[in-house]
Amino acid sequence: MFIHTDDITAYIPQRAPIVMISGILAVEGPVTRTALNIAPDNIFVENGYFIAPGLMENMAQTAAARVGYIARQENTPVPLGFIGAVKDFEIFELPPAGATIETTTEITGQVFNATMVNAKVVYQDKVMAQCELKIFINP
Repeated sequence: MFIHTDDITAYIPQRAPIVMISGILAVEGPVTRTALNIAPDNIFVENGYFIAPGLMENMAQTAAARVGYIARQENTPVPLGFIGAVKDFEIFELPPAGATIETTTEITGQVFNATMVNAKVVYQDKVMAQCELKIFINP
């Protein structure tokens, strides 16, 4: 499965220029994988590199894409969500403009409308960034 950029805004609430995923690669149980082709004119590219706010937004949108994908499969409206907490946000390297990164989120727990996920961004088999997110979904 790959849902391309032209269709991705049906799955996430963000709109240009803040769309930070190019497509959904997989939604399998608690794991979601997305890709982002980092355009040189992306608003989060600075000095030729995709910077921290872009990495964070990319991870959050990957988590949101899962919720949107499931809602679309169930023919229900795509709910809005927001980041309630970020824990252990680490950046090991910034991916360059022109790169295609792959982001994976995995649900580690859920309590009421709060979902805890581990998120990881990879480029050329190297982890670029990772964190834990607590995401709240508006029911």
